[in-house]
Amino acid sequence: MIPLFKPFMPETVLEPLAKTLLSGWIGEGPRVREFEAALAQRLGVAVEQIVTVNSGTSSLQLALRLANVGPGDEVISTAMTCAATNEPIVLAGARIRWADIDPLTGNISASSIAGAITGKTKAIMIVHWGGYPCDLQAINEIAAAHGIPVIEDAAHALGSEYHGSLIGTHSAFACFSFQAIKTITTVDGGLLVCRNTEDAERGRRLRWFGIDRNARKSEVFWEYDIDEAGYKFHMNDVTATIGLEQLKYLDDLLAFQRRNAAIYYAELQNVPGLTLPPHRDDRLSSYWLMTMLVDERDRFVKMLKASGIASSVVHIRNDRYAVFKDAIQAGSLPGLDAFTERMICIPVGYWVTPDDALRIATAIKQGW
Repeated sequence: MIPLFKPFMPETVLEPLAKTLLSGWIGEGPRVREFEAALAQRLGVAVEQIVTVNSGTSSLQLALRLANVGPGDEVISTAMTCAATNEPIVLAGARIRWADIDPLTGNISASSIAGAITGKTKAIMIVHWGGYPCDLQAINEIAAAHGIPVIEDAAHALGSEYHGSLIGTHSAFACFSFQAIKTITTVDGGLLVCRNTEDAERGRRLRWFGIDRNARKSEVFWEYDIDEAGYKFHMNDVTATIGLEQLKYLDDLLAFQRRNAAIYYAELQNVPGLTLPPHRDDRLSSYWLMTMLVDERDRFVKMLKASGIASSVVHIRNDRYAVFKDAIQAGSLPGLDAFTERMICIPVGYWVTPDDALRIATAIKQGW
């Protein structure tokens, strides 16, 4: 069986990991600072904009806190995502207002966002589905006109580009995940990138109980004040050590995903009952997911399984979950309806060789 997901963990991580484990410091320390510097360099931002955390979900929760989202507020979001995108909104005490999505890409619709803004809107949450960037220029223009920050859930989009710049450099907040099956993993971990360095500074305090670990008012470590309650969201040196080693392989991992996606686009263009999402020249996907739209999806999944190929919708539409029963849906969501009825994802990651990708494409063409 060719799996849909497979964690990447190189053997080269063992030596630096052993050094960290035996160093006498495994909490948030020098390896975290080193990882943050490497991430800043990779994304092309200042290290002062970087806040590493213990999960991608924590980065979303922290971004909402920095955007001052609270009870009585509304956050415009997409239902086409993992529940981890939207649960932090509920935990903040705010209400979700669903926007529609592009029925071909799965990304949130800029025009739907514009129609969903109210006087209670405090933030806009967007997701780059599968790694394919949203219409960031249009979305940020709408947000700026209303003085509302955009929070990018970029869990799928490490290495993706929009208008020649890496995702993480366009909006007020960008949140990444280093969870087990993401392009690179720290076993679990996350990253928040803030446009405003003051937000990032506050975020670094909030990730560790509201304590500024760098502000020593005296030589006595415990003489500090806490002016707002924070969380235990910090990254530790063990996961940061894994992340530092993983970053060395990021270009290769992205190349594997893009190579396999190119094979699918070349081989599956004219298959009846199958639609490949259009990809514009002004953006570059990480292809963490290879999504396509198919008729008779259940039969498609069974056909692939019989050929030894895994497939899945990965996430179901969040407006179906009871936890989001209080979310606001002002009208119909035809784009979401159309996309979720036909979407399916097939293997695309580093474990898929070119021969595997051709085998998958052939199985689809012959079985469909």
